[in-house]
Parts: sequence; C-alpha cells; structure tokens
Amino acid sequence: MAIKFGVAGSGSWATALVKILTDNGHKVNWCLRSETTIGFIKQRHHNPKHLTGAVLNTKLLHVTTDLKMVTDRSDVLILAMPSAYVAESLKDLSAADFKSKKVLSAIKGILPEANILLNEYLEHHYDLSLKNYFAVLGPCHAEEVAAEKLSYLTFSGVDEPAAAQIAGYFQSPFINTVVNTDILGVQYAAVLKNIYALGAGIAHGLDYGDNFQSVYIANSADEMAGFLRKFGAEHIVVGEHTDMDDPGKKYANYSASVYLGDLLVTCYSLHSRNRTFGNMIGKGYSVQAAQLELRMVAEGYNAARCIYNTNRSLKAEMPIAHTIYDILWEGLSPAKGFERIEGFLI
Repeated sequence: MAIKFGVAGSGSWATALVKILTDNGHKVNWCLRSETTIGFIKQRHHNPKHLTGAVLNTKLLHVTTDLKMVTDRSDVLILAMPSAYVAESLKDLSAADFKSKKVLSAIKGILPEANILLNEYLEHHYDLSLKNYFAVLGPCHAEEVAAEKLSYLTFSGVDEPAAAQIAGYFQSPFINTVVNTDILGVQYAAVLKNIYALGAGIAHGLDYGDNFQSVYIANSADEMAGFLRKFGAEHIVVGEHTDMDDPGKKYANYSASVYLGDLLVTCYSLHSRNRTFGNMIGKGYSVQAAQLELRMVAEGYNAARCIYNTNRSLKAEMPIAHTIYDILWEGLSPAKGFERIEGFLI
C-alpha cells in the first residue's frame, strides 16, 4: 500500500519536496499558511513566492491551511518550515495526532527557543519515538531541484528499512537517494554548515579571495568534525568505508554528501541564503537590515547562538563558530572577527 504524504511549509524547500513527490505520481496533502497562495497554486499551478518556475501537478495536490487535516490524512508528515516557526505551527496538534505517524524533518536548524533538535521537541511535546522520526538532508538546493538538475538526498533514521522505504518515493531521474542511520549527527552537521556558510559569506563581503576561502572552509570542516565526534557521531573519518561487522557493506564517512558535501555547497553556492546573509554582514549591513533585505530565514543566524550555548557543556574546540556567534550576537565587527579567525587557521 502506498504511503500517504503530508507537507507543512510554504517555502522553497517545501515546494521542491512537493514537486518531487507529485512528479513521481504520489498524492500530497499540503498545508500552507495563506488562502491567497492556495488559490494561486490551484489556478496557476505554481507557488507565487518561491520557486515560481516549478510547475506543480495540482491533480495530485490537496492544499489547505488546516494542518490537523493534513496530519490526519498522512502516514508521513514532512515538516519543512524554518526551525523558529515550529512551535507556533504545531501548537494546535496533540500527541494523539502523531500516534502511529512518521515524521520526516526537512528542517535544517535547532529550535531556538528550546535550543534542541526537532526530534527532541517532538518526543517531549508529542511523545513521538525516535524510531518514527527521519530527516531528509542535502546537499540539495531547492532551486536546482526545481530545475531538475541531478541532486543527492540523504534520508536518515534509526529504522534503516523504514528510511529506505521513504527514500524510495523520492528517487527519480534527477534525484538519487542515500540512506543513513546517523540521525543526530546529520542534523547537527546541517546546523553547523549553515553557521560556517554564513561566515564564508562574511569573508566574501570583506573581500577575502578564493585562496582564503578554501583554507577557511577546510578548517571549518575540521572544526565541524571535532564537534560531531565529541557529540558521539560515528564514522567521522575520511578514506575508510568498510563495515567491520559486514565486509561486503560500505558505510558513508565524513566525506559523504550529507556532511562535507553539504558544507561545501552551502559555503560556495550563490543559491545559499546563509552565504548571502553573511555577505551582507561583511559589507556592513546590520543583522536587522540583512534580515529585511533577504526576506527569507537564514538558519545560520539562530544556529550560531544555539551551538554556542550547546557547546558550553560539550566543550568542543570551536573558535570559528564562536567568532561567528560574536559577530552576529555580541557586536564584534566582522573585520575584527576575521582578523581573529585568521590566527586560528592552519
């Protein structure tokens, strides 16, 4: 029996995921905030604000503002809103609404109010077991998915067969899927890469060149690996793939797409909103002005504070991430901050 999907979120990534599923012939219940947007999609077959060139098969879409209805009608609920909006978006749901449901997180951030990952929030507030929680991650910019450029999506969950089943619904000529069981590690990697990408944008705005950027990103990758290893993520190595318990099976290591690959594309790509946000900061915009200009949420901004607070107890060596935090939250000038970062790089 086919899995029934629900999607909550109206942005670029939500739209891209809806496109993948409907292009593959799957029906989708889609919760949007605006009746105006719903009417536009029904009439014009595309999202008027995000990925406007992506044509949607509305014959396979049920679009509504009622998240409870979407949840009730779905086996897998995909959450694809910014992390800062999760609590408000889910406030009318109860634990009963999540009973026997699977949740697929398309959120690349920590919930800033609680400073926790989405799976922790759902377990605490809605009694959702980790075995029913999955995450879909990149490297995968929504704009390239909409343009049907070949992309790789990683589906992570402690229940590997269930993750593989969900991933199968997204496989297409322009989407390759990878299955991973490091559910906590991949989520923290997604959080950290946004911070480092924001820093790469600041460096670009300060007129640092490609030579510096390559050193900055290499050191950021090393810093991220140190945090993940201290946090308890497995296989944070490069060049080793063999599963000692099953020599015929290969595991994904730190150079895999979901870790290093996502960091690279988010730091370098012009599609990266975190890089764009950082570029504005480097050019002298205030945080508030950059937020108004971008008109989208740059997850790295809140993530910088969340990781700073998380690391107060973990105590991983994170001078780059901490300096980005000081620039964004403590008033350190970008130029002074990167003078400091220069001294950390090897």
